[in-house]
Amino acid sequence: MTKTVFVTGAGGYIGRHAVRALCDAGARVLIPAHHAQAADGRAERLDLDFFSGSPTIFRDCGEPDVCLHLAWRDGFRHGSDAHILELPKHYVFLRDMLRGGLRQLAVMGTMHELGGFDGEIGEDSVGCPDTLYGIAKTALRRTGRLLCEEHGALFQWLRAYYITGDDEHNRSVFTGILRAAERGETSFPFTSGRRRFDFIEVGELAGQIAAAVLQDRIGGVIECCSGRPEPLGERAERFIRERGLPIRLDYGAYPEKRPDGAVWGSRRKIDAILAAAGEAAKENCRGTTGSAGTVCAVSK
Repeated sequence: MTKTVFVTGAGGYIGRHAVRALCDAGARVLIPAHHAQAADGRAERLDLDFFSGSPTIFRDCGEPDVCLHLAWRDGFRHGSDAHILELPKHYVFLRDMLRGGLRQLAVMGTMHELGGFDGEIGEDSVGCPDTLYGIAKTALRRTGRLLCEEHGALFQWLRAYYITGDDEHNRSVFTGILRAAERGETSFPFTSGRRRFDFIEVGELAGQIAAAVLQDRIGGVIECCSGRPEPLGERAERFIRERGLPIRLDYGAYPEKRPDGAVWGSRRKIDAILAAAGEAAKENCRGTTGSAGTVCAVSK
């Protein structure tokens, strides 16, 4: 059955890739027309403000099977007042979608919710939010779960990690390196580069998001990740080599509290989701032939 997915934040860094992945997977995708110019043209635009407070917002959004809530202002500025000041708007939107009849809610989070965490992160990991971003996202995760329990809906919290790729539209350290090289700078102030992080390419992340929301067997907190910690310095050096940038890293310019620490996500849930999606695709293609008699192929 084709699912209808309403996506907020569709024109953002992650949103543009998630919408494309959903469309590629055959979903019917609905997005707000405002700020969605960069989104995939296959998505249907709806002229609405999902933060309007309308009690009929679920109907206004096309009564989707799933709401994928990616919108979040100042996501790259963890100390912004907007995280706290705008939290009530997110709560009201999600509450009224569920009151209207939404059966599946997926919300985007990141590892930064947990503060200075070391080790593997999974559904039961307990962090200590130390930024306004982390405090607000943690509050939204907990209230979103409560709302879904109240209304008998499936709740999914999609937690992303360090995202690479499409760096012109990102605001990561890699974007900073790229911009510095474009300005003609020959060195870039850096940390020790020893701390290890879970890096995931934005296209792969989008594929994981699409697979997660297009199934309703696995819910809760889902780590969207590579599951492999890699030293930041090594990843940045590779980025510089791959881009052929005439710039070097100035190691030690910024201090670190735990330079030898590491943080990465558990692949347990996402691997189960991707395996099930792969089997479903094979089943759909098995025995299916085109007009020329060719058998449908499933990529590995």
